[in-house]
Amino acid sequence: MTLNLNSLTDKKCDPNLLSPLTLAFIGDTVFDLFVREMLIAEANRPANKLHKLAVERVCAKAQASAAKALCESGFLSDAEIAVLKRGRNAHSKHTPKNATESDYHLATGLEALFGFLYLSEEQERLQEIFSQICLIFDESRA
Repeated sequence: MTLNLNSLTDKKCDPNLLSPLTLAFIGDTVFDLFVREMLIAEANRPANKLHKLAVERVCAKAQASAAKALCESGFLSDAEIAVLKRGRNAHSKHTPKNATESDYHLATGLEALFGFLYLSEEQERLQEIFSQICLIFDESRA
């Protein structure tokens, strides 16, 4: 995976000062971009097939499963777990349609972690975590 996530603007912000839902807002897109790049790197597929595969990986249930596995494996640092928990515990007024509330909150936590690391310019760590998530996805499909 060679995703280069240098900041697209000259503006810097301190992710420690942002709400967990703001971190999840940007993290959702970062995670989605990782998934999409991984899928096109695997094979040249029709767009509708790419979309279906991406949805399987970015849905709340899959993200929650990945977040649980990351936390249980000891792969995340204490600071990363703290960011994930901040995101998990943040309550929006959104009610999930295709996920349990528990999965939705865990997925929000994972997205908050991706947003935090992206805004902290921790590209290498983002790639390490995403690679671990890919292994988790592969294990769950086997």
